[in-house]
Amino acid sequence: MSSSQHQAPNPNAVPDTQLGLTEDQVELLRHGQQAVAAAGAGSTSSRAASRASSQGLLLMDTSSLTALGRHFDRVMQSIQQRLEYLMEQSQIVTLSVYDRAGNLIDNADAEIARYHDIMAQIDELELDFDRIAQIREIVRGYRQRAEELERELERSGGGSSSSKRDRHGHSSHRSHGHSSSGRRRA
Repeated sequence: MSSSQHQAPNPNAVPDTQLGLTEDQVELLRHGQQAVAAAGAGSTSSRAASRASSQGLLLMDTSSLTALGRHFDRVMQSIQQRLEYLMEQSQIVTLSVYDRAGNLIDNADAEIARYHDIMAQIDELELDFDRIAQIREIVRGYRQRAEELERELERSGGGSSSSKRDRHGHSSHRSHGHSSSGRRRA
């Protein structure tokens, strides 16, 4: 009986290695036949498929091939569903990354705009500071000149009477007033 098992028990069985398939394809075919045999456990066709698969044979009858075709359809459908699920998950992850990146870019743009605004304010304040420093120096210069003029007036009118000082201060004030207003215009 052992020798008859190695020969095809069924005239519709063909050695799976003679079908022109790669080793991987032969392995998938055998696995498919075993799955079909396990699914129909107890039936005559499933026992025949299991026996053929264990002997490296493929049953070529229509019912066996139909069952095998349905099995591979289910496997492909399962793979297709898994692929669709994974593609959806991939899109979700991609959109999430884009959203986060978009938010980061929006936040970065807002911070850059804020930085430019701050820098513009700093530039403006620095200009104001320089202008005020210049005005302060001008005021300091006028104050020094005014102090010098007061000292000169005190020195020149220091030995005279108060009425003479008033007259001198009055005339001096007029003459200095013109030169002072001339300076203001310049």
